[in-house]
Amino acid sequence: MGLSVGIVGLPNVGKSTLFNALSTATAESANYPFCTIEPNVGIVDVPDHRLEKLAKIVSPEKVLPAAVEFVDIAGLVKGASKGEGLGNKFLSHIRSVDAIAHVVRCFEDENVVHVDGSPDPVRDVDTIETELILADFETVDKRLERAKKYKKSGDKVELKAETLCADLAAHLDAGKPARTFEFEEADEVLFNIMRDMHLITRKPTLFVSNVSEKGLNPATNPHLKAIQELASERKDLVVPICAKFEEEMAEMDEEDRFEFLEEIGLEAPGLHRLIRGGFELLGLQTYFTAGVKEVRAWTIKEGDKAPQAAGVIHTDFERGFIKAEVIWWEDFIELGGDAPCKAAGKMKLEGKEYVVRDGDVMHFKFNV
Repeated sequence: MGLSVGIVGLPNVGKSTLFNALSTATAESANYPFCTIEPNVGIVDVPDHRLEKLAKIVSPEKVLPAAVEFVDIAGLVKGASKGEGLGNKFLSHIRSVDAIAHVVRCFEDENVVHVDGSPDPVRDVDTIETELILADFETVDKRLERAKKYKKSGDKVELKAETLCADLAAHLDAGKPARTFEFEEADEVLFNIMRDMHLITRKPTLFVSNVSEKGLNPATNPHLKAIQELASERKDLVVPICAKFEEEMAEMDEEDRFEFLEEIGLEAPGLHRLIRGGFELLGLQTYFTAGVKEVRAWTIKEGDKAPQAAGVIHTDFERGFIKAEVIWWEDFIELGGDAPCKAAGKMKLEGKEYVVRDGDVMHFKFNV
């Protein structure tokens, strides 16, 4: 299960600069709107100190971290839902991601133009969200018309779709995102209707506040303070990042990067904080497999049981699941691998109801 994050925002807020820093791909970064003509996709390894420690014990042929896919989507402008700027072409790219990182400009710079004259994070958030809500309204309205057309045949799904879409359209028309719309999710028909519309504003969203080199403190940066207050009201996550710092750090080796972080008073690069935010937003966690062929991190949902975790490796593992050998990662490192852990009683045999923990080292037994 990979994590896919779409980076959205107004033009010139620092999306492509951030993307350049975050990924192994390079997006064109220029001081004018729409320089990102096609969505740029970058695959980024998830930093995890536990993986390196496990690898030291096992000395595998390969070490495979979990990965995050970042999709850099061109700057949206007012009227995008009606085709302004690059319009719906880019809205369609957002529908395929798991979560949205909404980049908001929280810095002043007269050399970097702002499409609305000057930065105002709360206004800018409203501009983007209005466009996404309007795009979703169009999708829901089309589904509503379809339901009205086909309900005459007595189709129970379409009858439910009509009621759901009428209520949802009113919710969106009031300027509210689909993720705040409440419906009976336990009803499989309703759940499937909602899922199949791929609504953009139903996706979990976090804010990335792009600040200047001296703007990481909300006490001295009113723009950052404003976005943090807005996010607090909405119970959303905010990750303050200085995209310029991130771009500089991307060019450094590990030792220089560590010194640079100490110098600017940060514990971790923005990349790490953004990925952690994405995992938290989507309720994801990591478990490990460790053998001579490879030491690997696997991404699962919090609360997943052992068979579901096995299914991430291969569907046969889940279908034929018998049991799992489980070692806590700290025990694995402290005692020095599988055999010492087994001898010390630190390897547990777990069945189908075992809820996997973040950091479990697992080996599955299955029969197909």
